[in-house]
Amino acid sequence: MNDGPGRPGAGECPEAAERPEGAERPEGAERPEGAERPEGAAIELGNEFTLVVVELVRTRNGARLRITAPASGRHISLCPLELESLTWQEPEFFSRLLASPFGPESDPEAGVAG
Repeated sequence: MNDGPGRPGAGECPEAAERPEGAERPEGAERPEGAERPEGAAIELGNEFTLVVVELVRTRNGARLRITAPASGRHISLCPLELESLTWQEPEFFSRLLASPFGPESDPEAGVAG
């Protein structure tokens, strides 16, 4: 959802607003649209339950934190606003997320076959 040209809609990162038509592409223009470019060293975090790899990546829409779960092959790239929104949550929010630890397809109540 977009509230107007160059303005992000609700739930969008401010830097995810589309570049105006005819605007110059930033340095690194040879990268495909939306390509992520890792910056710095990746950090691996793990415990007895899982391992994740965290990287700072640059996209045409700005910096993102990419979190990858190598065991499942899933990843997500979060903008600064999405990361901040995690700090607004109570611990119970994360407990609810972990009720179906392998995603919504592992939750029979979600209506998706696993």
